[in-house]
Amino acid sequence: MDIALVVGLGNPGAQYDHTRHNAGFWLVDQLADEYRSPLRDEPRFFGAMTRIQAEGQDWRILKPSTFMNLSGKSVGAVAQFFKIAPESILVVHDELDLLPGKMKLKQGGGHGGHNGLKSIQAQLGTAEFWRLRIGIGHPGHRDAVTGFVLGNPPASERQLIHAAIDHAVAQRNLLLFGDSAQAVTTINGFAG
Repeated sequence: MDIALVVGLGNPGAQYDHTRHNAGFWLVDQLADEYRSPLRDEPRFFGAMTRIQAEGQDWRILKPSTFMNLSGKSVGAVAQFFKIAPESILVVHDELDLLPGKMKLKQGGGHGGHNGLKSIQAQLGTAEFWRLRIGIGHPGHRDAVTGFVLGNPPASERQLIHAAIDHAVAQRNLLLFGDSAQAVTTINGFAG
């Protein structure tokens, strides 16, 4: 893997900080903290961003300040300005089809109804970016999805979600710059 941009998906605003839909924000915030590199507001990129130089690598972390369904506006602006290929972008997002504490890493694929991914695919013109899917569980019925993703998980589920995030951040060098097959095996094999 050769990742130049890590994007965390979520919704801006304090009322959304602890909601399941912001799992991507939780991971990139923790990643930025690991490098003691605070995210700074970048209005021209419609988000907050930081540049990381570590382990001989130079890359960026981005949190779009648009709402989830317009995430592509921010990702597209950064990718175009810095000439970052879609294959060098890792998008971190919540995933209904995985239980809390589980996560999956993959390149390409559909958007599965996730509005953030749909927006990014439309802006980049391809689905060939990497995704790190953070499991949040499913409410059981599709009519309950909106309220579920915009709700706060109970402490037991939040603990499992954060255990997965801790594991991903601990594996950051492999995840960002390691062998892609090994990264997929290590991330997807996490047992929460």
